[in-house]
Amino acid sequence: MRIAIASDHAAVALKAELVAWLGGEGHEVADLGPQGVESVDYPDYGYKLAEEIAAGRADWGIALCGSGIGISIAANRHPACRAALVSEPLSARLAREHNDANVIALGARLIGIEMAKACIETFLATPFGGGRHERRVEKLSHPHFTREHA
Repeated sequence: MRIAIASDHAAVALKAELVAWLGGEGHEVADLGPQGVESVDYPDYGYKLAEEIAAGRADWGIALCGSGIGISIAANRHPACRAALVSEPLSARLAREHNDANVIALGARLIGIEMAKACIETFLATPFGGGRHERRVEKLSHPHFTREHA
């Protein structure tokens, strides 16, 4: 799998651990930065990650910041991106099954490395459930789709 990963300065250490682990698991990983702990703006990296997903250069995305909130909001600004902030494997599974999320967001200040790995493993292994969820997910990618069109 091709996985793009991006963070802000608060999540650089977690990102480095995840990049090494994912590579060891046989995934192709694109580290979109940053590389250092100097202060950066999480929207820049959330947008960069969303562009990788939208362009098809990555199958999946991992977005990291201190809380996971800011970078997930930034990534979700792109209609091709469905970023889900999760903190445990159940929410990771439901994000894939019900929402066809293509980006998992994690808060580096809120989650440890082992829980982060468990969430990512579940996220990557869970297929989209389809069925009744397809119409709803379609609406996420087309923000001008209204109830009249349903």
